[in-house]
Amino acid sequence: MILTQRQLNRALLARQGLLERRPLSIPDALDAMGTLQAQYAPSMYIGLWSRVADLRREALTEALHERTVVQGTLMRSTIHLVSRADYWPLALAVRDARRASWLRATKQPAPAEAAERLRDALRDGPMKRAEIEALIGKPAAHGVGLWLDLVRVPPSGTWERRRADLYDLAETWVGPPAADADRPVTRYLTGYGPASKADIANWAGLAPRDVPPLDGLRRFSAQDGTELFDVPDGPLPDPDTPAPVRFLGTWDAALLVHARRTQILPEEHRAKVFNTKMPQSVGTFLVDGAVKGAWRPNGEIEPYELLTRTERRAVEAEARRLAEFSA
Repeated sequence: MILTQRQLNRALLARQGLLERRPLSIPDALDAMGTLQAQYAPSMYIGLWSRVADLRREALTEALHERTVVQGTLMRSTIHLVSRADYWPLALAVRDARRASWLRATKQPAPAEAAERLRDALRDGPMKRAEIEALIGKPAAHGVGLWLDLVRVPPSGTWERRRADLYDLAETWVGPPAADADRPVTRYLTGYGPASKADIANWAGLAPRDVPPLDGLRRFSAQDGTELFDVPDGPLPDPDTPAPVRFLGTWDAALLVHARRTQILPEEHRAKVFNTKMPQSVGTFLVDGAVKGAWRPNGEIEPYELLTRTERRAVEAEARRLAEFSA
C-alpha cells in the first residue's frame, strides 16, 4: 500500500495528539507521542498543553517532583522529557552511539575516572552544573554524562526555574537499569510512524545498521518508493480529517528532519524556524496540519503565509488560550 504525503501528515498529527487533545496522564501522553524534546523548559509545558486535554500547568512540575516523568540527555545527545518507564530502555539503547559520537567529535579520551569521582560525590545528593565543573573540571564535565547516567532534577528545568542545571544519578532518581533494545523503534513508530528505517535512525541518533530488526511490523511504501514501517495498531486517519490550529514550542521534534516526508514543516519555511543565527528555534503554529507562522511569548503572531479571515480568527483564539495557560 502506498501512503501519500497527506496520509502521513494526518498519521503524524493523530499520534502526536495534534488532531485532538487526548485525556491522558502526562507519562501516557509522552509514550504516545514518542517523548518530548526539552532544551527549553517552557516548551515542554506548551508541547503538552497542545496535546493533553485540560492540562494544568502545575501538573508537569508535580510529575517531575513525583518522578513519574524524567528529564535526561538521550536521543542525539539532546534533552528529552520521557516517562519514568521509558528512561532506562532509551538511555541504554542509545548509550554506545552517543559515546562513539562524542569520542569522534572531541578526540579526547573517555572521562571514565571523572565519572567515578562524580558518582561518589552524587551519593550525597544532587549537584549543580557549576559544582560538577569545580569537582572534575569543565572539559570532563562536558562528556561525563556519557559515562555516567545523569538526569536533570527539579526544581531546575521547570516553568518556575527554567535552567536545567541540577543533576542526580539516574539509578538514584529513576531506579535500577532495565534494558529493551527495541524501545527506540516502538516508541518512534508509536509517535511518528509510518516511517523508514533511516527516519528511526535519524531520530534515535543511531547508524541505520544499528537499528534493531524491524520484524513483525506493518509495511507500506511512500510515494517515492521508500519502504515504511509501522506498529500493528498505529492509527491511519482519513487524509481529509480536519486538523485544528495548534501551537508548538521551540525545537518540537515533530518539525525535525526525521519527519520531513509529512510536510508538517513545509520546506520553504524550514530556514525560518531552524537556522544557525537563531539557535533557540522559534515557537510555531499549525494551520491544517502545517506550520503557517511563528509566535512570540509576548503574544505576537508572525504568519509565514497569507491566512484567511477564518484561519486568523482560529489562530488568534488559540493564542488567547495559550496566553491564559502561560499567565
